[in-house]
Amino acid sequence: MRVHKLTFAALAVAASLSLTACQNDDDATGQSDPSAASSEASSGGGSGSGDSQQGAGDESGGEGTGGQGTAAGSGPGSGSASGSGSGENDKVGKCRTDELRFKAMDATIDGDTEGTVAVELTNGGGRECAISGYAGVDLKTNSGTLSAKRSGEPVVPGTLKDGETVAFGIHYPINDSGGSGVRVTGLVVTPPDETKSVTLDWPGAATLPVTDGTGSPVKVGPIGSAGQGG
Repeated sequence: MRVHKLTFAALAVAASLSLTACQNDDDATGQSDPSAASSEASSGGGSGSGDSQQGAGDESGGEGTGGQGTAAGSGPGSGSASGSGSGENDKVGKCRTDELRFKAMDATIDGDTEGTVAVELTNGGGRECAISGYAGVDLKTNSGTLSAKRSGEPVVPGTLKDGETVAFGIHYPINDSGGSGVRVTGLVVTPPDETKSVTLDWPGAATLPVTDGTGSPVKVGPIGSAGQGG
């Protein structure tokens, strides 16, 4: 009897231990599933939120820098351009070649001893801009390029509102020598403080007199030295 009692007691202890082990396994399994589900939700939500925020940031940034900022001419770029462009303590940027429309016309008056071509520059940039000084002027001829000399007239600072026009004059000798002279084939104009040029048709006399080569016979006046055209 004593042996049977000990055997039953050992079996009861073993059964108790087995039941405890099964409960621990169930608890561990139950705790791991919510943790894994929470991690996946957090990861998925983080990626989605990050993507949506990044997209919104890119869109608003595009409008601010490439849209209104540039078109309105405001912001850091405009401030820097105004300081180096106008040379004055104002906030008007200098007129760029791409913002200007050019027109050359014969402005010679009967009885003048020299011919005159007026070049008009019209502001079409959608903003006010500053322009003053001497434009670069080169005449294309059948003998090569002929660069105009500055007339020496004083420079007057000025600004152009959008749509406004200013002009300068080009003065050249009239060919009354009776010879064929130097044939002019084109006019190249570079606005003050710019490096980009435009090529126009030459509206003046077809030829210039042949010179001895000691200097250019063509002179250019400063911006504003010729009357505005209609």
